[in-house]
Amino acid sequence: MKSKALKAAFPYTIPIFAGFWFLGLAYGIYMNVSGFNFLYPMLMSLTIFGGSLEFVAVTMLLAPFAPIQSLIMTLIIQARHLFYGISMLDKFKGMGWKKFYLIFGMCDETFSINYTADIPEEVDRGWFMFFVTLLNHFYWFSGATIGGLLGSLISFDTTGLDFVMTAMFVVIFMEQWMKEKKHYTAFIGLISTILCRIIFGVDNFMIPTMLCILVCLTAFKESIERNEGLS
Repeated sequence: MKSKALKAAFPYTIPIFAGFWFLGLAYGIYMNVSGFNFLYPMLMSLTIFGGSLEFVAVTMLLAPFAPIQSLIMTLIIQARHLFYGISMLDKFKGMGWKKFYLIFGMCDETFSINYTADIPEEVDRGWFMFFVTLLNHFYWFSGATIGGLLGSLISFDTTGLDFVMTAMFVVIFMEQWMKEKKHYTAFIGLISTILCRIIFGVDNFMIPTMLCILVCLTAFKESIERNEGLS
């Protein structure tokens, strides 16, 4: 059962591996050149497991002690995970002890896979999600640790590397687009993002966008499922 789930999960995580290793290496090197030895990126990638937050955490660690500001910044950066969690409530039912790790390890990429993947009937859903989460966690952890170890040996320019993740999300979006018949969820996401970007600006549109998408999907849930043949 576990081996089938691992075999089914691994191909889904291959694009994540490429992105996480590039960014993980860059993060580890960035930590090193900022004055931290490899233990910092190793432990932070293992326990925080939030790529964008970990990059910002470097600045927080170098700045004067300001716990309130750090807390607010952390909540703003990671607030989108609240909406991911709401979307996964039904999927995590009956997972037992695995649910706790699935909640901890639910990054953007893992959420995208676990929410949209077509899991074969003979594969246990809980173990599939567990291995997707575990593999993605390991990719980031290993990349960050190796980057921290190599940081003192090589000079590395990270400019533009974050586009790897953007490209990966474009691929995930296209896969979801091809799965749907009517593309309702895709249009809701696109329109909500564009409107909130115009109204709230580039620095503040993420949370309003997630709220807008959540409200729309909740309001039109039955209609979408009926038209997509999901109910």
